[in-house]
Amino acid sequence: MNQAERMRIGNLMTVIGGICWGFSGCCGQYLFQQRGATAEWLVALRLVGAGVLLIAAGFLVNGKRNVEIFKSGRDLVHLAVFALAGIMMAQYPYFAAIQYSNAGTATVLQYMFPVLILIVVCVQGRRRPSGVEMAAIALCLAGTFILGTHGNFRELTLTPKALFFGLLSAVGAVLYNMIPGTLMKRYGVCQVLGFGMLLAGIVMSAAVRPWQYEMVWDGGTILALGSVTVIGTAVAFGLYLGGVSIIGPFKGSLFASMEPVSAVVISFLWLKTAFTGMDVLGFALILGTVLMLTVYQSKA
Repeated sequence: MNQAERMRIGNLMTVIGGICWGFSGCCGQYLFQQRGATAEWLVALRLVGAGVLLIAAGFLVNGKRNVEIFKSGRDLVHLAVFALAGIMMAQYPYFAAIQYSNAGTATVLQYMFPVLILIVVCVQGRRRPSGVEMAAIALCLAGTFILGTHGNFRELTLTPKALFFGLLSAVGAVLYNMIPGTLMKRYGVCQVLGFGMLLAGIVMSAAVRPWQYEMVWDGGTILALGSVTVIGTAVAFGLYLGGVSIIGPFKGSLFASMEPVSAVVISFLWLKTAFTGMDVLGFALILGTVLMLTVYQSKA
């Protein structure tokens, strides 16, 4: 296989990985709208199931090295903080935002997180944002305003809960990206994310007791829950990270934008979610901001 073919495969893997994440959000929307599920129930089961899958994958790939993180007390504390303040804060608000709005809107709102990370970096570095960075912040705020109000200062087009959890999911994504630090480099994705998700899932399950929820367990429920857990975790991460290892992090981060795009498209085609022209404009401003920052930072 020549280099051009490898790059095409890497591009395809990364794009499909992003689409899988978007599809899993739509499966969550299906469970909320058509099966009466709640975000608490779904996230608790998803974290436990995804954690077990990733831990199993870690043992297949790394064998006994998959438990090396348990040899360091400091790293275990770090992992616990990541599980509860990173993973749980990224997962629960995101699915709650889907529950109160739709997968497309919730995913786009979560994708504000690169702008929030930029603000954190500027504060930590005690520097002013550059002209491009200021423009990105302004565009992101404009997109959020348009998405939430359709340009009318007097009323929200999203419910307060949808807007709150959507913005909180962006904060959660910041914590999810910044808290792990060097853990991922030392122990790998399957180990850190696997045990982190399992711990977060156990804590959340103890709090919400998903086994007490009355659910209709038919084929649709099982397939949707399985898709959120398997396709949205094992398949998505496997394809995306495998693709990034071929094409590099810059192109990978660009193709990651397929997640909110696919969530909007699948939500529209499958779940018949209605989007207005103002919604599309808000989406375009927020996603354009992400692309602008990605390109700018690659050249810095």
